[in-house]
Amino acid sequence: MWYLNRGGGLDMNVIPAWMEGITGKGAVVTILDDGLEKDHPDLVQNYDPLASYDVNGQDSDPSPRYDMIDSNRHGTRCAGEVAATSNNSVCALGVAHGAQVGGVRMLDGDVTDAVEARSLSLNPHHIDIYSASWGPDDDGKTVDGPGELATRAFIEGVTKGRNGKGSIFIWASGNGGRDHDNCNCDGYTNSIYSLSISSATEHGHVPWYSEACSSTLASTYSSGAVGERQVVTTDLRHSCTSSHTGTSASAPLAAGICALALEANPNLTWRDMQHIVVRTARPQNLIAPDWQTNGVGRNVSHSFGYGLMDAYAMVQLARNWITVPEQHKCEIPAPHLLKPIPAKSVVVLQLQVKECEGVEVLEHVQAKLTIFSQRRGDLNIQLTSPMGTRVTLLAHRAHDNSRSGFNVWPFMSVHSWGESPFGTWQLEIHNDGRLLAQVKTWQLTLYGTTTPPAYDLHKKVGGFPSSYNDDIFHNSIDDSSSNWRMVENRKDIMEVEGKQNSVSSCVKAEGNLCLECDPNEMLYKNTCIQRCKEKFYNSLLDIPGDITGPERNQTCLACHYTCRNCMGSLDSQCTGCYGDAKLYNVSATETYCYPVSLISDVLSEKCCDFFCN
Repeated sequence: MWYLNRGGGLDMNVIPAWMEGITGKGAVVTILDDGLEKDHPDLVQNYDPLASYDVNGQDSDPSPRYDMIDSNRHGTRCAGEVAATSNNSVCALGVAHGAQVGGVRMLDGDVTDAVEARSLSLNPHHIDIYSASWGPDDDGKTVDGPGELATRAFIEGVTKGRNGKGSIFIWASGNGGRDHDNCNCDGYTNSIYSLSISSATEHGHVPWYSEACSSTLASTYSSGAVGERQVVTTDLRHSCTSSHTGTSASAPLAAGICALALEANPNLTWRDMQHIVVRTARPQNLIAPDWQTNGVGRNVSHSFGYGLMDAYAMVQLARNWITVPEQHKCEIPAPHLLKPIPAKSVVVLQLQVKECEGVEVLEHVQAKLTIFSQRRGDLNIQLTSPMGTRVTLLAHRAHDNSRSGFNVWPFMSVHSWGESPFGTWQLEIHNDGRLLAQVKTWQLTLYGTTTPPAYDLHKKVGGFPSSYNDDIFHNSIDDSSSNWRMVENRKDIMEVEGKQNSVSSCVKAEGNLCLECDPNEMLYKNTCIQRCKEKFYNSLLDIPGDITGPERNQTCLACHYTCRNCMGSLDSQCTGCYGDAKLYNVSATETYCYPVSLISDVLSEKCCDFFCN
């Protein structure tokens, strides 16, 4: 079980927790899936009938329906990852092998809103964690989420479940990578109520099936390319498998790790668990092109969230965790729109947040958009926070030919976790197709707290191994790593030098935070500076010259990660490159930074996809 015992920061770091006697005892996990083989020799000892039900058959026995091809094996495989029994020489060892596990048979039939709601609300004062490795079709063209009943079940779960501490919903982020799907189009993973989990391969790469989106909170190991190892677990007919795969295998690993944290502190709320995951996830050894450092110094990626979950760090942090302050939310609607987005163009919209009652420190951010589009898959949407964190809310989806657009769809991001909400938020909607689109409405819904969690006031927590001394290690890239240049966006958001700060040039402020600067200066991390630093550009470059007033507030926005200097957010707007790359002019208006080796290969050919029509 390579993902549990490799060591060297290349596993889920569960063994130190086990050595301290933490096995998930007292925690109850249920698997919402196609059934559970409750008499499997590696599951029977930890099987919990009170965490089980057959919604499809409407009885208390969650056993799967057997057929010639074992098509209903999924739930049994997921359950073994969580709570396969220890010291019995059978199959595998569950991450939380002291926890109780149950199963809900709900996928082997019509998956209606009522079926989902019944499953999500099963015995909520007994079950702690619901693990789900399913969702809408991962076909790159579906936009769907929970219905009215299931949505109510989520809300009831987090507000009333576990005697008011809140049910913990763990969700797989999706396997639609091959079809260029985006998990922000999946209303289950895109929900603030779910803890969305993605996958990393054995060698720390983004798997071929992975979906990148701004709602993913963290990752665990799972399968990868041919030749890379997969997940070992229980299988149907009292057998075992070493070939469990996909984000389906990642969510149960995350559920097991959360069960360990619950044994260390049974009083954790559903939001406490998300905070602990954010603070302890490790970006080290994960290779992705889009790592960035958010406004409070945490590294985050659309593919991996905040990094690999770390079981021992979570257990240690959970032991002395103080419940997070009450969650508040505020909604900031934009003025009435009906703004066309012509073919091959971009619309840039700004929204000033000057007041947000109860929210001083961000958790989840939603941009609720209504967009008409003659081809939805041509849209690409980015949101930049006042502290310079730029996220992709929606990437292109090549298979999405729908004319339905989006109707108040709540695109969610966790990338600004811990930031201040105050200042200028910038939304960019790119229409890269040949057909017209139109944005009708948009609003920000900001969730957070009045004060930071008590943990943030004294970051050091005793008891960690020396290599895991505080959350900065877990949420910053190790610059001694040989993967530094591949993993990190060269320390994207650098601190503003003191000599550049100009308090006197701030014309609007909220406490110590500047909201608007003198016209001759730019807003960066709620301070005023004379010019944008490297890897940032003046937002006025995005805005037509005929716009005046507040919509022309100057802020420093992030360049594309391939650009060292730029005049816009696209990869075709570079004006300077890093040492291993070189500027290449494709046209008078398109300048890219391509690796030197790539350019030499390209120029040796007469024509190629990059530079020729």
